[in-house]
Amino acid sequence: MNIAIHIDHVSKDFGLEHVLHDICHDFEEGKIHGIVGNNGSGKTVLMKCICGFQLPTKGKVFVHNKQIGKDVDFPESLGLIIETPGFLPGLTGKKNLQILASLRGKIRDASICEALKLVGLDPKLKKTVNKYSLGMRQRLGIAQAIMEDPCLLVLDEPFNGLDKQGVLQMRELILSLRDQGKTILLASHNAQDIEVLCDTVCEMDAGVLTQLPRATANSSAPDLPLASVEGGFRPDH
Repeated sequence: MNIAIHIDHVSKDFGLEHVLHDICHDFEEGKIHGIVGNNGSGKTVLMKCICGFQLPTKGKVFVHNKQIGKDVDFPESLGLIIETPGFLPGLTGKKNLQILASLRGKIRDASICEALKLVGLDPKLKKTVNKYSLGMRQRLGIAQAIMEDPCLLVLDEPFNGLDKQGVLQMRELILSLRDQGKTILLASHNAQDIEVLCDTVCEMDAGVLTQLPRATANSSAPDLPLASVEGGFRPDH
């Protein structure tokens, strides 16, 4: 078993507030790992520690055998959505992704266009982001997370703002990414998202992470309608 994320006795405090409590857990490569829990339980803080946006007060986080905050500042092959994706409102979705891609210089326009098609957005769309619906903004956020073809995806409530059909389409996309060997860490308030998608499930409660038993992973989940990954998705309006 290859470990993508190793969490070693991680605690996180903000002043006198104890947010994460001595978390020890391994997340295996090539699987979808769900984290469930109420708002304020610590899910997002743990994800930020994994991504390098926060450093633990105690303990260590390793991603692909490199310690975050010591060996590397951030995981080397990471795509993420944490909280509300922020984009420049007066620019098109494609232009926003081009600006983000230029920061690392790893991909060209073809990869950006492909990512937009995968989430059901037209790369040629001239509409600026300030005229996007909430669902379109969320699709754009998913596109920026996947456009550099990362090994690890950290997705905090990736289905926010999507209509029912959009949720089904993005579930299908996430399953296809898992089948390509990517490791996906997913937080969702929707129990069906977790049931349909996740190979393992952990619960975060008051800063304590506990793995939940799973008699089966995806085998008992209802079949999803097949969604084209060639840009045939119906956009949210």
